[in-house]
Amino acid sequence: MTPRLTIVGAGPGDVDLVTVKAIKAIKSANVILYDALVNIELLDYASPKAELIFVGKRKGCYAYQQNQINELIVQRALRYGHVVRLKGGDPFIFGRGAEELDYAREYAIEVGVVPGISSSSAVPAYQGIPLTKRNASESFWVITGTTKSHKISGDIALAANSTATVVILMGMSKLSEIVQIFSNEGKSETAVAIIQNGTRPDEKVGIGKISTIESIVEEKQLSNPAIIIIGEVVNQRVDFTDIYQKADLAKHTAQKN
Repeated sequence: MTPRLTIVGAGPGDVDLVTVKAIKAIKSANVILYDALVNIELLDYASPKAELIFVGKRKGCYAYQQNQINELIVQRALRYGHVVRLKGGDPFIFGRGAEELDYAREYAIEVGVVPGISSSSAVPAYQGIPLTKRNASESFWVITGTTKSHKISGDIALAANSTATVVILMGMSKLSEIVQIFSNEGKSETAVAIIQNGTRPDEKVGIGKISTIESIVEEKQLSNPAIIIIGEVVNQRVDFTDIYQKADLAKHTAQKN
């Protein structure tokens, strides 16, 4: 079999938010290496003969280090053929997908990518938060909260000085520093949303302002995995509650009939 690696984006969490092409790749895989943020229901699409390897990768939980994952990819591809590297969200947005492709190519392994729906856009959308809206925001930043050296990203200070919507991934451990940066820019009244386990059944949401968000996080016991959305668009949130309730009522009525 031809050694091959396909980096596949698994989407933000809701199993239905995965592409048809991703499902085809999963079905054809001889080996699947999957992350902690991947909805494991997607593994139901895998061949019964496929080898499934959990490689962890969540803060404080590393089943494998990145260099070990790279070596696993090469080892399994050379031995078994098609390896799918299944990663949460989109593999090219803070997913290190490009690094894994580069490593595999050094061993003459065929490579490909299946983009995924990123949590940076899908999670706010599920809560009715538009990242851009006329007269509210003309652009948005997507920033990692924590760099490779475990420090806060310097880009957050640049973004805080702009009028753009700011979406911060992997930033919960740096929340106090983020609050301080925005407060220093005179934005203590700017709206903030924090969404944990976005698009999943156990999703939790906290909405407030820069000046109040830390107490809201404590009150609601919000933690990783979560994303932070900062900007006027949070105030433009569409309330889907009534829509969902009507949809559930219609479904229940149809079932009774």
